[in-house]
Order: sequence, then structure tokens, then C-alpha cells
Amino acid sequence: MIKTLSSALLASLVAVTITGCGGAAPEPKKEEPDFRCKQENVLAPSWTCIPMVEGAYAGVGIAPKSAAGMGHMRRVALANGRSDLAQQIKSQVKDKVETFTRTTGTADQETVDQVTTAVSKQIAKVDLEGSKGVDAWNAPSGALYMLVTVPEATVNGEVKAAVKTSFKNDNALWQQFQSKNALESLDKEFPTE
Repeated sequence: MIKTLSSALLASLVAVTITGCGGAAPEPKKEEPDFRCKQENVLAPSWTCIPMVEGAYAGVGIAPKSAAGMGHMRRVALANGRSDLAQQIKSQVKDKVETFTRTTGTADQETVDQVTTAVSKQIAKVDLEGSKGVDAWNAPSGALYMLVTVPEATVNGEVKAAVKTSFKNDNALWQQFQSKNALESLDKEFPTE
């Protein structure tokens, strides 16, 4: 009987030990979100996701791998980057010019709309002279990513010239534009220095 009791006690002790060690299953670790820049599921330079360069407008151009070679891919990536720049500049300038004309214009709203439209059309034609590729990255697929920039001062100088030309087309608005407050506001919206 002692042998049976010892065996039962030993079996109970083993069962308690096994159950006690098991406890609750550990919770799986939650993965932290990864906000690093990725292209084609690999880490990439941050400018490929958010193109930013101090003192310049920046855009990204992408060229798929081509049998025509790297020279062709560079030209395609540069052209796509310039297209990206043009779209960004057009929308930023439109917002700035609309804000500027609202703050300086007291003339009829239709006239202000006409001036804004005229400036936007001129800016859409702004030549991206001075734009250049400043960095490049080859993706695993062979695609070429190119960071393209143009100095803000260059673009802003052209914007100022376009605004002045448009305002000169309406003498009443041009006289108001020449006031000291209007010039200061324009310099704040489009810094060239």
C-alpha cells in the first residue's frame, strides 16, 4: 500500500509540476509598424518616398529597367522627375498666388480670378531650367529612381515676374500691387534670397 501511495503521490507531483510550468501561453509580440521608406519591398533612400531638399523644389523620376541602357534610363527618370516637379510647382504656386491676390486685391473678385488664372497659365509654362538630377538609386528590379531638384529662388523669381506682368494688365490692380504692403507680401510668398 505504501508503494501504491508513493507511486500515486509521485504521479500527482509530476502532474502538478508539468501543469504549473505550462501556465498560460505567452502572448505573441506585437510588431511595431515600420515607417521606413520601402520601394519594391526593400529599404530605399528616404527621398524616394518623400523628396525633400533644403532650398529647392524636389521630385522623383522613375525609369523601368531598359534594354536601351543606363543612359536612356537616366534621361527617362530625369524627364519623369521634371514632370513631377512641374506638377508640384504648379499647385504650390496656384495656392500662393490665390492667397496673395486675396490679400492684396480689393477689386472685383472676377478680376482677381482672371489674374490668378493668367499667372497659373504662365507658371505652367515655366521652363524648369536649372533642374538637375542630384541623387539616384537602383531598385532590385533594375528600375532607376532619380531625385530631381530646381532651386526655389529660380522658380520664385519667375513667379514674381509672372505676377507683376499679370497685374500690369489691369492698371487699377497694378497700382494697388505697387503699394508697399503688396510688395512685402509678395516677397514673403516667393522668397528669392
